[in-house]
Parts: sequence; C-alpha cells; structure tokens
Amino acid sequence: MAIPSEEPDTTLVTYRPEFREAFERLNREWLEAHSLLEPTDVEHLGHPEVHILSSGGQIFFALQGGEVVGTCASIRCSPSVFELAKLAVAPVAQGRGLGRQLSERVIRFARDAGASKIELTSHTDLAPAIRLYESLGFQHEPVPPDVRYQLANVYMTLSL
Repeated sequence: MAIPSEEPDTTLVTYRPEFREAFERLNREWLEAHSLLEPTDVEHLGHPEVHILSSGGQIFFALQGGEVVGTCASIRCSPSVFELAKLAVAPVAQGRGLGRQLSERVIRFARDAGASKIELTSHTDLAPAIRLYESLGFQHEPVPPDVRYQLANVYMTLSL
C-alpha cells in the first residue's frame, strides 16, 4: 500500500522484489562510505526475504518519480521487539526529511504489530542518524554483549 509522503512527489511503499537491488545498493553505499559494511550486513542486504521479511518484518521505500531514494527496515526480533535497521537515503535526496519519514513508518509498523520496544544499533561516526533517532525518542543504553554487528558502538531503544 502506498502512503503519501510529506515530501512532494514522494511515496512510501512496502517491499517488492524489484526493489531488492536498490535496498542493497543504497545501504552498501552508505555503509561503505563510512567503512562500516560487515558480513552480517552483506547477508541481510543480499537476502532480505529470509532475514527481514520471513520473520514478520517489513522494508519501506521512499519513491520519487518511481525511483527508490530511501529505505528502512523493521526487523522482528521477538513478538514484542523490533529492530529499526538499514536506514539509507540517496545523497541527492538527503536533507529533506525522508530518513525521519521512513523511521516513523517503521515505528508505526512495529507498534501496529504489537511491539512494546524498538531497538537499533549504530556507530558514533553516524552523528546525523543518531540525532534523528534521539529526536524520535530513542534512548541510549549500553551496547549488549550479543549485538550482531561487530562495529556497532551505539545501542538505542524506544519504548512504545
């Protein structure tokens, strides 16, 4: 189902197989630009149906003129916990609030699915993303010892 975005000519939509390449490309570009691409990322980006969708998660896309310019995933970790992950916006579309809109859509999806908490991991080098998460109400917590990303040094949660 397409949802109009606040950005003119932008629509938020859910995963379709034809968007898989854009999901992988946008996230790889973002992570590689910050030297943060890990084997776990490669696996999730290459097989989103298995690692994100099959457990009840969803991937959202921002489309402008039919082109994917942003993406963000909601990964089900347990019946009551989702992870906000894989937020990436194309450089040409940054600074327009698309990251916020995609994140808010993930939060709404998790809430509608009965989640009581959303978690995320990040890295201190991604200061704009961390500021976005803070503005959405996410709180910093100690990084759990079993976090799946070796380079993650930021862990945040949002109680719903």
